[in-house]
Parts: sequence; C-alpha cells; structure tokens
Amino acid sequence: MVADFLMASSGHSGFRRRIRYALVALSCALLFSTHTANATDEKSIAGFTKAIVALSPTVDPAEAQMVSEVSHHTARSLQKQWRVFPFALVQNFLIYVKAREGGFCFHWAHGIGMELRKLPLKTLELHWAEAHVNTRLEHNVVVVTAPDQPISSGYIIDGWRAAGRLLWWPVLKDEYPWQENLTYTAWLQNRGPDPLAALNATGVGKAQAAGSLE
Repeated sequence: MVADFLMASSGHSGFRRRIRYALVALSCALLFSTHTANATDEKSIAGFTKAIVALSPTVDPAEAQMVSEVSHHTARSLQKQWRVFPFALVQNFLIYVKAREGGFCFHWAHGIGMELRKLPLKTLELHWAEAHVNTRLEHNVVVVTAPDQPISSGYIIDGWRAAGRLLWWPVLKDEYPWQENLTYTAWLQNRGPDPLAALNATGVGKAQAAGSLE
C-alpha cells in the first residue's frame, strides 16, 4: 500500500510538473507570437507609409503615417474585440452560428473606416470598394488614394483576409474586381450618413441568403 501510494504520488507530481512545463511553454509561445506580430506590424506600417507617400508628390508624409498606423492598429484592436479565429472563413461560420459578434468583411471595412475618417486628411482620400456584390463572393474594403484619383490608382486596406493582420497592396494587383460604392465613400469622406444600419439590415441578411463566406 505504501509503495502504491508513493508511486501514485510520484506520478501525480510528475503530471503536475508536465502541466507546469506545458503552461510555461504555451506562455512563451504566445509571448513570442505577440512579439513577432508586433515586429511584423511595425515593418508593415513603415512599408505602407512609404507606399502611400509614393501615390503623389503632393501627399503629406505625416498623413500617410497616420493612415498606415491607424489602419494597422485598428485591425489588431478589432481582432481582439471580435475574438477573431486565425482563419477568416471560420470566423464567418462562427458569426453565422452566433458564436461571434463581428468579423464579416464589411465589419472590417466599417470598423477601420470609422477610425480613418476621424483623421484630418487633406492630401489623401478614403474610398469604399466592393466586389462581387450580392453574391457569396462579395467582399468590401477601404481604399486610400491621392485626392481626386480613382480607386484603381490606390491601395486596398483589408483586415478580413488575414483575420486581423492588415493587408495592403495596389488595387490593380488584387484578385478582386473592385468597384467604388459612392454612398459609403461619402460616409468615409464625412459627406454622408453612417451606413452601418444599412449594412446590418441588408448585409448580413444578404450574405446569409447567398451563403456568402466573405
């Protein structure tokens, strides 16, 4: 009996040690992942700032920096707020089954746009772009351009595809056939009402009816 007790105690002690080691390893992995994300974001912020400045000789570098920083930081903030799953399509499924409250593509565009429209931009313009409207492939993003330029000349700002890691690149190099939604652009440029009510009323229902994954 004593031997059995000692063996059991030793086994439990070893199990507890393994649990502690696993927790420490998990904590280190999460810490490393956070540091890696931060480092990646900082590099991306610098790259996006440079790309925005190159849109036109008239672009104010300070404005480009603000747009890049706010876009990246807001995407990460929404990622935490919505408890975003690492894969965008899984997040969409979780929203469908009411396990998450946000994370559709138009949620990302609206959330990031909400913060960007607060910036006092004079040498840059924000636009709302959409593709494959009213289909299961519908996608929505914010686009930044130089003033009075079409969205085809600008850069997409997309928080959805990489589940909170901001993606940006030229509109013309993207896989989606982007078209501007002038009503939502007016909101981004502080010339029209907030379209969130319309998005909630028609966007979710439309996406569900079409079986949209985006």
